[in-house]
Amino acid sequence: MINETALLESKSLRDSALERTDVLDRVKALSLLPDGMHVTTAMVATYFEVAETVVNNLLTRHRQELVSNGLHILKGADLREYQELNLSSSSGSYPQRRSSLALWSRRAVLNVAMLLRDSEVARQVRVYLLDMEYLARTQPVDNPVQQDVASLDDHIDQRITHILGKTVVPMFNALIETSGEHRRELIALRAGVQRVEQRLRQHHARLQRLESPHEGRPLPGVMASMDAMNGRTFEHHVAKLLRRDGCTNVVVQGGHGDRGVDIIALTADGRRLVVQCKRFAPYLNITSPDVQKFVGSAKVLYAAEVALYVATCPFTSEALSVAAVGGITAVHRGLPEEWSAGAPLKILE
Repeated sequence: MINETALLESKSLRDSALERTDVLDRVKALSLLPDGMHVTTAMVATYFEVAETVVNNLLTRHRQELVSNGLHILKGADLREYQELNLSSSSGSYPQRRSSLALWSRRAVLNVAMLLRDSEVARQVRVYLLDMEYLARTQPVDNPVQQDVASLDDHIDQRITHILGKTVVPMFNALIETSGEHRRELIALRAGVQRVEQRLRQHHARLQRLESPHEGRPLPGVMASMDAMNGRTFEHHVAKLLRRDGCTNVVVQGGHGDRGVDIIALTADGRRLVVQCKRFAPYLNITSPDVQKFVGSAKVLYAAEVALYVATCPFTSEALSVAAVGGITAVHRGLPEEWSAGAPLKILE
């Protein structure tokens, strides 16, 4: 079986796994640009939860390999044309004066997962790839893999665990009780079987953890759809989610004179709710002053009992700290995607 180190170091092994781009969304939803095919370097960094400079350094070291797997560097007229066709709806968030733009295909992003060492998300993608490769190799030739990894794991691992736990281990116990000769060897064999059983249970639990985040996840492109919204459309999208989750008296008031609050409403249990919405590009951040301003508006001007700061970008650590102290619920990048998919916000329950 291919190990993780070999995958990191061997280009031929990486090439053999590049068709399995579906594992990206099994580990974590990959948001795409409005063209539905590419992501920017900043979006790649967000997916793997690393700094953008880390991805740029990787691009420099492995440029030829990444280009062969779908990385495109747009410049000049090609760049201007792409921005006009695909980034116009979010022109306020994407830099307009830039000399080049790296566009990553899903194959190129998977390629990054097999090269990036210091990322837990990349490591999970590699583990998933290795598990898929192992299952493919162990299936009979006339029975190709058509089932989900979790169901295959249940079918194989649980059957083996059942056999070990219900037949082999009791057999060793009986032999140990009835045989004085070779007693020590039998005890050692039993311990070995029990270790195998424990490893199978751990393997099964690991695959379940890898599979479970995919359940109920929105289809790829939901986050990209929100990225493509303008500010007003995003406010109405959030208002729709509030109504879906039982909020009443939902009023979108974003704009001039809103005093720092875009939406006001009542929660299902009657608490006063205010919301600030920010539709920013994923490489930007909500900063501490942004949150401090909202704390004043929410708590002083509106006397809110529940205050949400919903953004399509991350919060800085200082901003999260201010939000926690000020009683603000930070709904940062990734959470709006889950919320849109039907997962309710705990603060609204």
